[in-house]
Amino acid sequence: MALVNIDSLIRTLLPKLEKLSPPQGIELLSYKRNRSIAVLLLGDNTFLVRERGYREAEQVVDKAGLRKHLKSLIKYEFPRSRKIRLYQIDTPQDLENPRNKL
Repeated sequence: MALVNIDSLIRTLLPKLEKLSPPQGIELLSYKRNRSIAVLLLGDNTFLVRERGYREAEQVVDKAGLRKHLKSLIKYEFPRSRKIRLYQIDTPQDLENPRNKL
């Protein structure tokens, strides 16, 4: 788990996603852990983006559109946040585990 500044979040997240193998992913959580965005690697160039917070949605995004899509989601889900928590996820079932809320 890492606490990352929101201004450098995209630059930190994209290299981490490059190193993952297909069932793995990364979950972005607000400081209070009540809103989240999960990015799961599906195949060679596709990602499942799961949004839980103000909206409940799932979308499949290719690698070319991932940066732009994440930028808009981060702005929507974390409007007043300055720090975001990063968790690495090994399986999609790890997303169902409850996180401790502050």
